[in-house]
Amino acid sequence: MVKPLEKLQLEGFNNLTKTLSFNIYDICYALTPQQQREYIEYIDEAYNAKRLTWILEEIATIVGATILNTAHQDYHPQGASATMLIAESSDLGACQGREQTLSPSAHQDALVAHLDKSHITVHTYPESHPDNGIATFRADIDVATCGQISPLRALNFLLRSFDSDIVVIDYRVRGFTRDVKGHKHFIDHDISSVRDFIDSAIEERYESIDINMTHQHTYLSKMILKEIELDNYLFGSGEEELEEKEQKQIRRQLQREMEEIFFGRNSACT
Repeated sequence: MVKPLEKLQLEGFNNLTKTLSFNIYDICYALTPQQQREYIEYIDEAYNAKRLTWILEEIATIVGATILNTAHQDYHPQGASATMLIAESSDLGACQGREQTLSPSAHQDALVAHLDKSHITVHTYPESHPDNGIATFRADIDVATCGQISPLRALNFLLRSFDSDIVVIDYRVRGFTRDVKGHKHFIDHDISSVRDFIDSAIEERYESIDINMTHQHTYLSKMILKEIELDNYLFGSGEEELEEKEQKQIRRQLQREMEEIFFGRNSACT
């Protein structure tokens, strides 16, 4: 359970910057070149600029922010982006001299610090292997907030929005805020790992590695799906259509692709 720090009287507003970088990978096997093209077209439509904008709007609602401006773009031949500037939705400037509970799990109606210079962005990268039928969809999402509200509140929504094989979550708190006595505070909530904020039903599906530099307020979690159910990875065909030898070969290809992405290096085997 994440515990908030003690209530503080701040000098001015809370100007800590909290940034959540969220990278997801979805792996697929398409047997023929035609099926590979169809997969890229499918994923490009499923996560087009309009859908990405809706996801960003939901994130803004969850973290308790008002949308100031939105831009989005579909690219040729594939991929899309959406960018959103946000501001805290409570009364601006209401935090001056106010007593505040500094916690990323605070209820939206309790947020009082004003927020600007904050943004949410998402970019997608569909691609396919030229030879072996593997196709990969990657989405990069950044949620940066200034003030008391935290992007970690949207973490479970993001994990559910992109049902992913591999997830890389990078969270960092930058800058400092100052209390009325002049003391600097470099973080405003208690955290030991990003996974403290992930729903247990989601977390148990993944193997995880943590790299946490608490003295730098930097937290990294990498997650890879435990189970590969072949039917969930075949696009345009089913497991029952394949011979056992083909099934084993495809499983090896999928496993290798996932491990290479997770560990960030190419496999030595061929």
